[in-house]
Amino acid sequence: MSRVATIVLGVAVLAIILGFSSTYTLSEHEQAVITRFGQPRGQSITEPGLHFKQPFVDTVNRFDKRWLDWRGDPNQIPTKDKKYIWVDTFGRWRIVDPLRFFQRLRDERNAQSRLDDIIDGETRNTIASFALIEAVRSTNRPFEDDEYTTEEERGESQEQVAQGRDKLTRQIRLRAAEIVKEFGVELVDVQIRRINYVDEVQVKVFERMISERRRTAERSRSEGMGRAAEIRGQRERDLKEIRSEAYRKAQEITGKADAEATRIYADAFGRDAEFYQFMRTLEAYPQVMDRSTSLFLGSDSEFYRYLRSSKK
Repeated sequence: MSRVATIVLGVAVLAIILGFSSTYTLSEHEQAVITRFGQPRGQSITEPGLHFKQPFVDTVNRFDKRWLDWRGDPNQIPTKDKKYIWVDTFGRWRIVDPLRFFQRLRDERNAQSRLDDIIDGETRNTIASFALIEAVRSTNRPFEDDEYTTEEERGESQEQVAQGRDKLTRQIRLRAAEIVKEFGVELVDVQIRRINYVDEVQVKVFERMISERRRTAERSRSEGMGRAAEIRGQRERDLKEIRSEAYRKAQEITGKADAEATRIYADAFGRDAEFYQFMRTLEAYPQVMDRSTSLFLGSDSEFYRYLRSSKK
């Protein structure tokens, strides 16, 4: 390769390097601050597309334009009515002034740390200023009470909400948003994700709930046993009444049947008295005599009257 070609190739490579070093592009979701030896140069760049900078000495510091998530750590906070709870919050924020953001916080990691301090602090101050019911509920809608509701739950259901959870979270956001403005950050939302009792209180609450449920179960069981005994007693009374009525009707029917039979017998035997005497005598023979019976009667005994007549 000739010396001229080598020089041309070197110039081309240098031009390419200078071109890449002096230009940069921003996407739709990016914004940037140009620094020279660590110091900002000019205003922040927010427009997407191709941009120019001093090669080798300028550095592009990119920041996201989009809404970013913030998730706080659960904090143990005492409420105004001395109930210790865990409060877990989250929020949404974005960088609206990249230059100020860079000057005050440098990067998103530091921003998250500062948001932790500010939002968690405002959450603690706000929650500690109100009773637990204010952080839990947003309206005074009545509780759905049932037989399993504890006495404490019934007492809490009668408490009136003056502010409510929505207003508390709005208050937290407004106070925190006012502070984070100086960092070039906009805080658009803060919400309470979860509220729970601390472990020591939670165990006591669960024990109280279990005890209350047991008392309710025992009361229901006792009422059930009493009702069962009442039903069994009523059943026995009804059964005796039914049996008594059935026995009375059976005796009444039997009496009527016996009377009818007697009437029929009397009517039949009344037509022929001799035949009646004959039948009654024949019925008496097997009742009086068997193979082991010995009778000493005269031949003219009235008992053998029909036997004698049968031999003739």
